[in-house]
Amino acid sequence: MHTDTERCVRAVQSKDARFDGWFFTAVLTTRIYCRPSCPAVPPKAANMTFYPSAAACQQAGFRACKRCRPDTSPGSPQWDARADSVARAMRLIQDGVVDREGVAGLAKRLGYSARQIERQLHAELGAGPLALARAQRAQTARLLIETTGLSMADVAFAAGFSSVRTFNDTVREVFALTPGELRERTARGTRPPATVGAITLRLPYRAPLNPSNLFGHLAATAVPGVEEWRDGAYRRTLTLRHGHGIVALTPHPGHIACRLSLTDPRDLTLAISRCRRLLDLDADPVAVDEQLSADPLLAPLVAAAPGRRVPRTVDGAEFAVRAVLGQQVSTAAARTHAARLVLAHGRPVDDPEGGGLTHLFPSPEALAGLDPGQLALPRSRRTTLTTLVGALADGSLRLDTGTDRERARAQLAALPGFGPWTVDVIAMRALGDPDAFLPTDLGIRRAAEHLGLPSTPAALTARAAAWRPWRAYAVQYLWTVDDHPINHLPT
Repeated sequence: MHTDTERCVRAVQSKDARFDGWFFTAVLTTRIYCRPSCPAVPPKAANMTFYPSAAACQQAGFRACKRCRPDTSPGSPQWDARADSVARAMRLIQDGVVDREGVAGLAKRLGYSARQIERQLHAELGAGPLALARAQRAQTARLLIETTGLSMADVAFAAGFSSVRTFNDTVREVFALTPGELRERTARGTRPPATVGAITLRLPYRAPLNPSNLFGHLAATAVPGVEEWRDGAYRRTLTLRHGHGIVALTPHPGHIACRLSLTDPRDLTLAISRCRRLLDLDADPVAVDEQLSADPLLAPLVAAAPGRRVPRTVDGAEFAVRAVLGQQVSTAAARTHAARLVLAHGRPVDDPEGGGLTHLFPSPEALAGLDPGQLALPRSRRTTLTTLVGALADGSLRLDTGTDRERARAQLAALPGFGPWTVDVIAMRALGDPDAFLPTDLGIRRAAEHLGLPSTPAALTARAAAWRPWRAYAVQYLWTVDDHPINHLPT
């Protein structure tokens, strides 16, 4: 979009927040870059130039605006909507792969050479993977500086910098302030006590956002010991790179309040990325709702409660296991099966807030040696579960953020006991496919019959072609026809 100068200028002059994250405005006279909705007086059109990423702005010598903080804008929705190598690369970079494995590791995950990845990212984003990862490290550093009492050395290494000197230079270059000056700018009394691992921040999103189905779904399907709804927040345990964490997510107008307790602050970037993905916060609800509203049968559902998101997951392997446990049983039964698995194979953790979170969800490696006879499941489903766990544990099946969706779909469909519903629900929630559709789902078939849509899977799929590429969002609206707990915030 950044190449459409006229459209970008209009967005900046109208301070349109819908375009935050889609592109960045660099001001030639001040050498500052902003988000489109910056509250400052818009510059003259002749003084604007546009970039597709914050990293590209930084590479061109522009520093972040201190008023609109463009480094904290929502991510571009195209990285979830698209499934090509650039989109997969961006999802992996956001997940911290470059910091952990380098550019070579990123290229290996994608099945390309490092040179090809560099060229593709430069062509679309004006910056390579190292620059994009550097911009993300700078944003993480700013969060730690402003929201914790960690020493600057601890902030530097927690944010992924290799040295304190590199950290200092990057912060000065990106924000035109030293790390100490950034901390001094934080209003007194707003920063929490200097407790290692306790971090409070805001997760931005594009309006509108309807929290009912998003948090309602997560709360209604919560696995005891791993997830809970408590004091108006969805809380859960997280398995992270350097340890584990517990997150509390609370919906507010304009943002999601996020409170993270981490055993190692180096996991902050990964934890934020997974929370944003869980809540689908980088979606473009205006574009989604506009297309779905063009269908006269869906339009009333969209108008009644716009801005529905797709509840996703923090771990693709975890969700795949839970999807198998939930085959052909009620939500309550699926929770019971999952809770038993957690108690038997999950790693115990302490909840610092004294809540009901007691375990991490067991990893595929932890489940690889389970005795199928101990599972209170039909024999065929035991085979399905053990085969899935084996494929996840040996790495032949990957369900992470950079997975090729079509390849993963084919691999899942080849496993015993994996029908269209299971494959598509994993594609929708674990792989983040915005076009995944569930025509065989009982709730969808009931909604179709109620609305006058075709009720057979083949006919409904053909009818839903007009909703592409947002059929996963259409599913969320169709599910609202039934009065089910997934559609309501817990009281």
